[in-house]
Amino acid sequence: MKRKFLIGAAALALTHQLALGQHKVNICVYGASSAGVIAAYTAQKAGRSVLLIDPGKHVGGLTTGGLGYTDIGNKYAIQGLALEFYRQVGAHYGKFEQWIFEPHVADSIFSDYLRRAKVQPMLEHRLQAVQKENGAIRQITLNAGGKTVTVAADMFIDATYEGDLMAKAGVRYIVGREGNDVYNETWNGVQLLDGHQFPDGIDPYKTPGDASSGLLWGITPYPLNQRGMGDKHVQAYNYRICLTDNPANRIPITKPANYDPARYELLARLIKAQPQKTKLNDYFIWSRMPNNKTDINNRNGFSTDMIGWSHAYPEADYDKRAEIIREHEDYTKGLLYFFQSDPRVPAAIRQEISQWGYPKDEYRNNGNWTPQLYIREARRMIGDYVMTQANCTGKEVVEDGIGMAAYTMDSHNTQRLVVYKDGKDMVKNEGNVEVGGFPPYPVSYRALIPKESECKNLFVPICLSASHIAYGSIRMEPVFMGLGQASAVAADMAIRKKTSVQQIDGKEVNRILAANPLADGRQGDILVDNGDKAVTFEGNWKTVKGKGSYGPDKLVAEQAGKAAFRSQVPRSGQYAVYMYYPRLSNNAAVTKVAVRHGKTEQLVQVKADDVKVVGQTSGEWVKLGTFPMRKGETSTIEIQSDGGEGVVVADAVRWVPVQR
Repeated sequence: MKRKFLIGAAALALTHQLALGQHKVNICVYGASSAGVIAAYTAQKAGRSVLLIDPGKHVGGLTTGGLGYTDIGNKYAIQGLALEFYRQVGAHYGKFEQWIFEPHVADSIFSDYLRRAKVQPMLEHRLQAVQKENGAIRQITLNAGGKTVTVAADMFIDATYEGDLMAKAGVRYIVGREGNDVYNETWNGVQLLDGHQFPDGIDPYKTPGDASSGLLWGITPYPLNQRGMGDKHVQAYNYRICLTDNPANRIPITKPANYDPARYELLARLIKAQPQKTKLNDYFIWSRMPNNKTDINNRNGFSTDMIGWSHAYPEADYDKRAEIIREHEDYTKGLLYFFQSDPRVPAAIRQEISQWGYPKDEYRNNGNWTPQLYIREARRMIGDYVMTQANCTGKEVVEDGIGMAAYTMDSHNTQRLVVYKDGKDMVKNEGNVEVGGFPPYPVSYRALIPKESECKNLFVPICLSASHIAYGSIRMEPVFMGLGQASAVAADMAIRKKTSVQQIDGKEVNRILAANPLADGRQGDILVDNGDKAVTFEGNWKTVKGKGSYGPDKLVAEQAGKAAFRSQVPRSGQYAVYMYYPRLSNNAAVTKVAVRHGKTEQLVQVKADDVKVVGQTSGEWVKLGTFPMRKGETSTIEIQSDGGEGVVVADAVRWVPVQR
C-alpha cells in the first residue's frame, strides 16, 4: 500500500508540473527539424529523458517539407541513422535504399522514429528567454499560445534552421558572408558569376532606358561591391514545390489572392530575350518524384528563389518571419500562376504546366502547401573551430570528425542588382557559387559547440561554426541528421561524465557512432572501400579519383585482374551483400563477382544495365545475394576482369545484416 501511495504521489507531482508548464529533462532538443528528430531519438535510446520542441506546427523540417530530391554529393558521407532513414525510404518503394521520395513518406518515417522513442513533440512553443547560470543554460522559457512553459535540462541541442536558442544563449555568431580575407578563402563574399544568371542586355527599369522610372520589382539599388568582399547578405530562400500531374490527385493551380503581375515583369523580359526556351525545365529544375509528383527547385535567372528577400529573416522576430514566409508563398504561388496564365509565356509552357496541380494527399493540414520554407542559411555560430573552404577542398583535415559532408560548395544568389556593362545598365544576379570536385571530408566536433566561455551545455548541429562558403557544402539534410545524432551522443557522454561539452573528445564520439551506428545496439553494416587494407588485387588496376566513385576514388581494371574485398562478420546470421557500381559510360563490361564465405562459392554477373541510378547519386548498390555466415568467418567478394573490352570497376562492398 505504501509503495502504491508513493507512486501515486509521484504521478500527481508530475501532473502538477505539466499543468504548470514546467519540465525537467536530461536533454532538450529545440527544433523538430530532421536533425532534431534524429537527435531526440538517439538521446532517448541512450536512456535519457528528452523533450523535442518546435515553434511551428511541422516535424521533419525540409526533409518532410518538399526536398525529396536529396542533395548528397557522395553516399560515402552518409552513415548511421541518416543512412537508415534512406534505407526505410527504399523499403517503402521496394528498394534497398532510395534518395527521392514524397513528403508524406518522409513524415511517416520520422513519426515512426518518434513513436518508437516515445517522444511527443511539443509544437507551437516559441522561445522567449534563456536563463544561464555559471556559463550554462539552466532553463528556457517558451510561449505556447499565451501560456508560459519552462524547460530545465542538463544539455540543450539547437536543431533549428535559424539558431534561435544559440543566439538567446549569448553565443557569438555571424549573419551574411565573410570577406575572403577572413579565413584565406577564394569563393566567399561577393561573387558575380555565370550560374543562374541573366543574359546580357535585359533592362532593369520600369520604362526601358529610363532610370528615373524606377527599378522593376525584385531589383535592389545596391552597388556591386568588389569581388570577395563580405556583407550581411543571405543567400536566397525558396520553396521546394511538390506538384502532381495525376488528375485524380490534382488540385488546379489558380490565381492566388495576393497575385501581383508586376512581380513577374522582369521574368517576362527574360522570356522575351530567349525565345528558344520553351520548356518548364528551362525555368525550373523540375525533378520527378515517385507517384507522379515533383520536387521543383530554382533554375537560371528568374525562378523559385526570391532573391533579396531573405536578409532580414535570420534576426527577425516570429511575426516578421511569418510575414516574410507569407511573401515567399505569395511569390511562389504567383509564379506558378504566371507561367500558367500570362500570354507572354510561350504556349508550350502554359500547356505543359496546366497538367500540374497541388497534390491532395500532401500537407493536408496546411492547404496542400508545404509549411517549410527552405532556409538555406541564417545564423552561423563562431566557435573555437570554424569549418572553411580549406576543409571542403581537403587542404585542412580535422582529426575530431564526427560526421562527413560531401556536397559542392553551393551558394544561391543573394541579390539582384544593376550592372553597367558595354555602355548600358542591365540586370544581374550576384552570389551564386557552385564549386566542387573534392571528395567527402570530416566535420569537426568543435564546429558543433560554442566556446566554453560562452556556453558549456549547448550543441548546434545546423547553425554550426562554418564560413558562408563552407556552410554551403555542409548544409544538406542527411548531413544535418548525422550531426544531430553526433550531438545527442556527445550530450549523453557529457551528462555521464558530469562535464562541459567542450571537454568531450570528438574522437570518442566518433568511436561510439561507429560501434553503435543505429543508436539502439543493432549491428550496422560492414563496409570495405577500395582503399582499405582489407582489399587485395592482382593485375593492373588503376586508381581513379571522383567520377562517380564511392568515397574519394575507385579501382578500374585496365587488363585482366582480380580485386578481393574481405571481411569477418562479428555475429552469426544472414547477410545481404552489395557491391557499389558507379554510373558508367556505354563501354561498361560485364562484371564477374565471386562470392565466397566459408566453404561455399557463388559466381554473380553484373551488367551496367542492371544498375538503375535515380536522383543525384552517381552510382548504386547492386545486391549480390543473401548468405548465412558464422561469427568470425571470412567472407570474400572477388571482382574479376578478363581484360576484354569494356570497363570493370572495383569500388566498395558492404555486408548488411538482415535484422530480425
